[in-house]
Amino acid sequence: MDDLLRALGAAPVELATVLVAAVAIYVWVIAVTRLAGLRSLATMSAFDFAMTVAIGSIIASTALGSVPLASGLLAIALLYLAQVTVSLLRRATSIERVVDNTPLLLMRDGEVIDDHLATARMTEADLRSRLRGANVLRPEQVHAVVLETTGDVSVLHGDAPLDPRMLEGVRG
Repeated sequence: MDDLLRALGAAPVELATVLVAAVAIYVWVIAVTRLAGLRSLATMSAFDFAMTVAIGSIIASTALGSVPLASGLLAIALLYLAQVTVSLLRRATSIERVVDNTPLLLMRDGEVIDDHLATARMTEADLRSRLRGANVLRPEQVHAVVLETTGDVSVLHGDAPLDPRMLEGVRG
């Protein structure tokens, strides 16, 4: 067995360290996520995406022993603290404009807004796919299509008129 471990470049102590670190960091991420709340698992803004990538990197580095366990645990706790702080500030201040993208109107009253589609780096085929996913049968049924701050596409359609409040804060 020792020969096999040496051939793979791993000493038993290193493997035990990886095992302990991987389990500890996994349990820690679950615990901190529970403390931070469901917001940390919601559809991601740019800030949430960056945090997710950073946490993944820290988990991998810590589990493989590149970063000491205590440092990895602290880094993850600090990232979650930053996320909670930013989410609280978003409600109280104008930091939302800095952290989040502005929703973008892609289609209005059945008409595609080509400039906005180009800004969103979407094609008409992408848009048609989203319309089909929303059960739109004809473009005339569409009141508005909005590229949301999270990257999701909202399709507002139906027989009732569109309440203008539904487009508050949407660019275009």
